[in-house]
Order: sequence, then C-alpha cells, then structure tokens
Amino acid sequence: MKKIMKHVAVLLVGLTACNPLQLDEIVDPNNPSVASVTSNATRSQVQFLVTGLESRHRGYVTNVSQAWNTFGREIWYLNSSDPRFQTDWLGQGGRVPDAAYFGFGTTGGGSYASPYQAIKQAQVLIDAVDNTSSISAEEKNAIKGFAKTIMGYQFMIPANFVYQNGIRIDVKDPLNPGPYVTYQEALTYAEGLLNEGFADLANAGTGSSAFPFALTAGWNGYSTLDGLRSVNRAIAARLNAYQNDFQGVLNALAGSFMNLTGNLNAGPSHPYGAPPDVFNPLFYVPNAATTTIVVVHPSVLADATPGDKRVADKFLERTSPVTVSTDFSVLVGTHQDRRWAANTSFIPFIKNEELILLKAEAHARLNQPTDAVAAIDIIRTAAQVGPYAGATSEAALINEILYQRRYSLWAEPWGHRWIDARRYNKLSEIPTSYDQGTIFTQFPRPQADISWDLYSGN
Repeated sequence: MKKIMKHVAVLLVGLTACNPLQLDEIVDPNNPSVASVTSNATRSQVQFLVTGLESRHRGYVTNVSQAWNTFGREIWYLNSSDPRFQTDWLGQGGRVPDAAYFGFGTTGGGSYASPYQAIKQAQVLIDAVDNTSSISAEEKNAIKGFAKTIMGYQFMIPANFVYQNGIRIDVKDPLNPGPYVTYQEALTYAEGLLNEGFADLANAGTGSSAFPFALTAGWNGYSTLDGLRSVNRAIAARLNAYQNDFQGVLNALAGSFMNLTGNLNAGPSHPYGAPPDVFNPLFYVPNAATTTIVVVHPSVLADATPGDKRVADKFLERTSPVTVSTDFSVLVGTHQDRRWAANTSFIPFIKNEELILLKAEAHARLNQPTDAVAAIDIIRTAAQVGPYAGATSEAALINEILYQRRYSLWAEPWGHRWIDARRYNKLSEIPTSYDQGTIFTQFPRPQADISWDLYSGN
C-alpha cells in the first residue's frame, strides 16, 4: 500500500511551508500530480486514490495509541532513550502541553496533522470522481460515500485531541482555511459528513453489490455497499455517544454491523504487512530485551476482575519487567501487549464489542435498564466473569459500562478511556499515584496552525 501511496499522496506540510494545511504536489515526472487526478482521472488513477486514502486512514494509529492511552493510564510508553515520553506525556514535574508539546511536533503529529492528511486525500478523491467521465454516476456515489465515511472518522481525531480549543473544518482551500469551530460544531460537521456518505452509498446500488473499486483485506467482509453502509453507521454510533444523542446511538446501531451473538472482534481494520508496506506499529516481540515498549498500566492489572478472560488474552506477563527511571519516579512494566500475533497483524478501528457496549450505554442513558443489563451481560459472559448483579440506577450502570469498556477496548487506537473519563467528568478518577503525574483534559492547537494564522494575518 505504501508504494502505491507514493503515487497519490497529498501531504500536509509543516511549519517549513508556513501553512500546515497546504497541499504538497508531488514533483516527479513519473507520478501523477494532484491536478492530473482531479481532471478527468482514469479508472486506475481513481483506484490509486482509493488505496492511498486507506493508507492515510491509518496514519493516526501509532501516535494516538501511544499517547492518548498514556493520558488515560491504559498504558505507559516506556522509552529509556528519551525520558520525555514519560515525564511530558505523564505530566510529571508540572509538565503541561503547549503548542509544540513533545511527541506531537509543531503540526500535532498523528493526533492532528495525520488526520488532516487523510481528510485532504479524501477531498482529492471526491474532486477526482466529480470531474471524470470514466466512471458511472452510481460508482461516483459509492466512492464519495466511502471518502466521506473516512472523513467523518478522521475529523473526530483532532476534535478529541484539542477538545474545547476547537479545530478547523473548512480546509478545502489550504491558503484560506476556515475559522476554528467548537468541539460540538466539529462533531456536528463530522456527523453531517457521515450522513452524506451514508446517503451516497444508498444511491450507489442495491443489495450487497460490491464496491466498484478494490479495497484492501482490512475491509474483508465490509467491501460491499451494504458492508460500507454498516461501517458508516457504526462510526456514527460512536460519534452520537460523544454528542449525548443516545437515541441517535440506537438508530445508528440498527444500521450497523452490530451482532449481539456474533464475534466480538468483528469489524473493519487497518492492514499492515512487510515492505513496501509498513509493519504493525503496536507489535512488540514477546519478552524481548528492550527498554522501549508499551506496557500495561499497573492500575489496569490491579483493578481487573479475577478470572477475566480479557486479562489473559491481552496482557503477557514478562519474564523480566521493564524498568525506566525518570527524575520523578521509577516506572516498572510487568506486562506487555499480547494482542498481536505478528508484526503484520491487522488492527481493528471499530468492532462489534464496542457497538454492543454503545448499545448498553444508550439504554442506560435512556432509562432502559433491562436492555442495558442484557447488553452488558453479553460482554461479561464473553469475559467469563458472570452476569451483572449490581444496582440498575443510571449512575451504577454507567460505572459498570465504563469499567467494561476499560477492558474490552483496552489500548485501542482511539484512547477510549481518556475520552470516556472526560465525557463523564471522571478524569480525576484516573490514578496518578503510580507515576506522580497529571491527567490532561485537552491540548492546544499545534504551533504550525497558530503560526499560519500569524503569517497570514487571520
């Protein structure tokens, strides 16, 4: 995929070009320019753009997985060669995020710049299909529906990163980007994209007809129009929960791939492979002698329910703990991630287990405790911890659901616990006693974005 991406990538450049939203057209006589694919593109050029969008779609994974899951104390990213991964990311010694916060650079890295790269790639794809005669109207709808689905997903990443500091949603013209909007406005915009994408997919054909262009194996089981619509609605359900629209969550889930009796891990994924592709960035050799590794946060181990199958499935106890010292504490990682069988394992970006937990949350918030408990028990039964026997007040059910999300969605490339704790005003409940750190609420907009405003006089 990466080799193909070379031919079609649109790059978000950093401060060196003054504008973090500027497109970098590829200067290579052997490869197409942006202009050449947005004016009567061939079918093969459209295919390149589709595959390139898939590649861009996974650009956030490494940074978000390592950083956001550190903020929520699902993991520690231990790195003895650069203590800032511990001191700065954990907020030790009064460290607080600034516009050039360590690990995100001036452009925000995978938490900001990479999502915008995917968004720009999707926009180039949409422009290409709108301005070509080489594909049919239904095929155009299918591709635009796919592109808008990815855009809706990607806009949620910078929105959750800077939170109340706001993001730009109008970035079509990189030399004249729109103003910053609030978190809620960003979510509303992302919802609109998802709804538009769903409508486009609905007008792209009937039944389970195949997507008119090739998707990678990460979309196996979902590379039909029906499958894409079900993924679109799954993403919409996650977004609706962030908007506190819980009837909207249930409505979206009704059209998603949620299956109450199905494989909890079912869902689309980010593919990885050997060069010229890239390896799974979250895979670490079991028990390797290293001091650069993601380890399970001690509180996750301490708070686990005895006999929880997820603990055995996800956490490998190392024969030798990893120990890293900072100026403020000694961090000891006794367990590492064991979810990935190899460095070519695919990484799901939304799965059936999350959808069932969203269903439970929606029912709890809508005062439907019987339905909430039924959904909770699907998760608890799979984890082999027995049915739920606690109180059924809304507060009690939400606490139980957040606990189950903590283990079912542990360290996924989204930072679920950090976001969940923030949306339920529970950031103070995330423990810092193990690292003497701080729990961050949000991050400032990256320096390159701020500098562009200063440069352009906005």
